[in-house]
Amino acid sequence: MLVTMSDTAADAGPAAAPSPTPIVAFFDVDNTLMRGASVYHLGRAAWKRGYVTFGDIVRFGWKQMRFIAVGENHRHQVAVRDRALELIAGHTEAELEELAIETYEKRIERLLLPETVGLAQDHRDKGHEVWLITATPEACARVIAERLGLTGAIGSRIVSVDGVFTGELLGHVMHGPHKATAAAQLVAERGAELADCWAYSDSRNDIPLLELVGNRVVVNPDAALARYAKARSWSILTAGAASIRAARRRVRREARAVARSARRQR
Repeated sequence: MLVTMSDTAADAGPAAAPSPTPIVAFFDVDNTLMRGASVYHLGRAAWKRGYVTFGDIVRFGWKQMRFIAVGENHRHQVAVRDRALELIAGHTEAELEELAIETYEKRIERLLLPETVGLAQDHRDKGHEVWLITATPEACARVIAERLGLTGAIGSRIVSVDGVFTGELLGHVMHGPHKATAAAQLVAERGAELADCWAYSDSRNDIPLLELVGNRVVVNPDAALARYAKARSWSILTAGAASIRAARRRVRREARAVARSARRQR
């Protein structure tokens, strides 16, 4: 049985004085902010437009079901990534943005987990920058962030020439240790302190990101991350109402607010 954050921790007393520097909260997307894999739903929209085959959707669908059941599998993720890059070659940035908007409005919006969306909004209310960080194409993640009123998104990026995708990655897939590297870079650029920052994820692959920050919360974790988190007494958020209430109280009471002079202007 998973351990949830206790009410004692959540009621530990008043928050510290407002931070004179920015604070960043990072949220994974798949199985953390929403149920399932966002790239699958992007693929469904692409199929309806004739960009991919029905066979691709069947393969993506099987991996989606397995992902929901047992969490990420690196080999499967690489296979999906490679096929997705092949399929996007020759399409334009404008087409991907339209596809991302359509996917959000028709599929992703109703799959969002209100509990973690609420936590993201609690961080925003504290003056924190709230960034999505995900292996999903950055164009898709950016739409989610914009619709939720969050600060921004860091995702996988694809090389384009004159607005047309080549099918090659720009840098690495935003996954595993590469998430931690990107997060550390953003925190440094913002002049924030890692000890004040937060991260939320469901996957063992995000352990480097979770270990990077001073405040980490695992959300409906896979088995490996649950064991890892329990061994280190990390906060674990499950779908239970008591767990969610405790998590939100913790952010509201313990998280340092950011002084208005240090807040990013939207």
